[in-house]
Amino acid sequence: MILIVLGTRPEIIKMSPVIRACSDNGLEYSVLHTGQHYSYAMDKIFFEQLDLAFPTFNLDVGSGTHGAQTAAILAGVEKILLKHPPGIVLVQGDTNTVCAGALAAAKLHIPVGHVEAGLRSFDRSMPEEINRIVADHISDQLFAPTEISRQNLLHEGIAAEKITVTGNTVVDAVRQNIRIGHQKVHPLENLGLTPGGYFLVTAHRAENVDDAVRLGEILKGLRTVSDHFGLPVVFPMHPRTQKMVHEFSLSTDGIRVIDPVGYLEFLVLESKAALILTDSGGVQEESCVLSVPCVTLRENTERPETIDTGSNILAGTDPEKMLAAAKQMIDRPRSWNNPFGSGDAARRIIDVCKKTGTL
Repeated sequence: MILIVLGTRPEIIKMSPVIRACSDNGLEYSVLHTGQHYSYAMDKIFFEQLDLAFPTFNLDVGSGTHGAQTAAILAGVEKILLKHPPGIVLVQGDTNTVCAGALAAAKLHIPVGHVEAGLRSFDRSMPEEINRIVADHISDQLFAPTEISRQNLLHEGIAAEKITVTGNTVVDAVRQNIRIGHQKVHPLENLGLTPGGYFLVTAHRAENVDDAVRLGEILKGLRTVSDHFGLPVVFPMHPRTQKMVHEFSLSTDGIRVIDPVGYLEFLVLESKAALILTDSGGVQEESCVLSVPCVTLRENTERPETIDTGSNILAGTDPEKMLAAAKQMIDRPRSWNNPFGSGDAARRIIDVCKKTGTL
């Protein structure tokens, strides 16, 4: 049996193709939802929208410091594993759920498969970097999305036979879920937007939104970009970001701030945007797959493939650099090659699990 451990909405999205692949292959599996960011009750809509079976286990650990949250997830996952030991535990990405879930399984000598292994920003001030490094070094099967990721793992001394380049499940997820989105939701009509007639923004990373200067620069830069191009900047603002904007007494004048939208709505908004500005790694990938140019509001990225292929550019948070990057990207031909695979990553992951005898 496969136990899929997830705890955040991006993990639900990127593991949705793996869950579907298990169902399509008639494999026995279960899903454990840690509730790292939200309660399972709040995340149910994701499973409903994506036509996924609801999780078997729910921990509802909620928010907290990194240590407290990681410890709660570790203890909760361990308890489930002792009662219901699987053949393999699959985790995805770089969250506290990934680190704790992998550690719980490894300590019980249960094989661990890390989906999206080998990503590196080479910035250990980021908690995500610590999580992904720990998970990689205690995993038995490392599913690297690209050759760059594979090389990162080899350079850290991880055995080549543990690593498989599968492509990224983000491609599977975008292709499968954009079809569902076009059938179920109509965000452009609801918001009075036209295709190619707006910029789309996300910002949620602590290094950006917890810093009054950086967050203020981002908002100023967004106004500058909007004024220059004469297009609205649509910003589905994360609750954490809303809180910090209020605490820092920052102005959002000139920016169209809207409440957070569901994944399907956001995916459709991404696909029709003139340009995306973000500090999210997943959005960098999605924009690349959707052939929409991206400006990343960070100084580094663990997705260098997006830079190399020409779909993305790093701008940081300086308003002038943000505008310069937007000017550079807005008219860039959308003919870049997708570096993240052909959309069969989930099948490749399941095939490896079968071959290694963990199922």
